[in-house]
Amino acid sequence: MTTYIIRRILQMILVLFIVTILVFVAMRLLPGDPILMFLTQENAESITQEEIAKIRHELGLDRSMLVQYFDWIGHVITGDLGKSIINHYDIADEVKYRMPISLHLGALAFMISIIIGIPLGVIAAIRRATWTDDVLTSLGNLGITIPTFWLGILFIYAFGLKLNLLPIFGYTSPFEDFWRNSQEIILPVFCLAVPAIASAVRLTRSSMLEVMRQDYVRTAWSKGLRERRVVMKHALKNGLIPVITLKGISLAHIVGGSVLIETVFSIPGMGRLAVDGLFAHDYSVVQATVLIVAVVVLASNMLIDLSYGWLDPRIRYH
Repeated sequence: MTTYIIRRILQMILVLFIVTILVFVAMRLLPGDPILMFLTQENAESITQEEIAKIRHELGLDRSMLVQYFDWIGHVITGDLGKSIINHYDIADEVKYRMPISLHLGALAFMISIIIGIPLGVIAAIRRATWTDDVLTSLGNLGITIPTFWLGILFIYAFGLKLNLLPIFGYTSPFEDFWRNSQEIILPVFCLAVPAIASAVRLTRSSMLEVMRQDYVRTAWSKGLRERRVVMKHALKNGLIPVITLKGISLAHIVGGSVLIETVFSIPGMGRLAVDGLFAHDYSVVQATVLIVAVVVLASNMLIDLSYGWLDPRIRYH
C-alpha cells in the first residue's frame, strides 16, 4: 500500500508539472494584451509605447516565457500564487475568500446527489421493468440532458421574478446571515445537484443490474434472505464501485465550482474567479485556479482508487 501511494504521488507531481506547462503556454497564446485590459479609454489613447513597455517590465512580461514559467513555479512551490495583473490583489488571499463559497455550494450539491441519486438508482434496479423504473429512468435522462445554465435561468425567472420567492443573485456568508444564505443557495445548489443526481441514478441502476445477475447474489436469493439484506449486504458494495468513480471525478466541481452556475447567479466562487481572469487575460489568476483544481482532481482520483479496496476486498495494491 505504501509503495502504491508513493508511486501515485510521484505520478501526481508529473501530471501537475504537465498541467502547469499547458496552462502557462495556452494563456500566452490567447490573442490580446493583458497590459491594455486595465487601461481606461482615456489612458489607452494618451499612453505612450515607452510607458507600456515600462509597465510590462514591472510585471515581468518582457522576459522570455521560459524565465517567466520558472519564476512562477518557484513562487508556487513556496506557496505564493502571485498577484493579479489587472487588479493587483494577492491571489492567495482571493482564493481563501472564494474557496469556502465554492466548497459550501459544491459540498451541499455533492451530498444531495449521493443521498438522493444512489437510493433512487438502487430502487430503479430492483424494480426493473416496472413503472417505478420507467419514471426514474426517464427523469434521469431528462436531468442529464438539461443544460445547467438554462435551468438556472428558468429558476431565476420562475422563483425569482414571477413568484418572488427566492433571491436570484449574490452570496451572503452563513456566519453573517444564516437565513439569507439559506435562501440564496437553494437555486444554485439545486441546479448543481440535478445533473449529478441524474447521472448517479443512471449509473447506479446499470451497475446494480449487472451485480444482481452475479452467482453470489442469486445464491443469496435462493437462501431465502430478505430483499433488503440481499441488496445492502451482498450487492450494494460491488455495485457502488463505478458510482464512486463518477462521484470522485465530480469532486473537482466542489473546488472549481460550476462556472456557468456561479456566473448566472453572480456568486463570487472559484469558477467565477477563473472566468473573470480568463476574460481579462489575467495570466496569474487563471494559472492559479487551474492549478488548484488540478490538485483536487488528482487527489480525489487517488482517494477513489484507495476506496476500491474497501468496496471489494479482492482488490490489492502493489
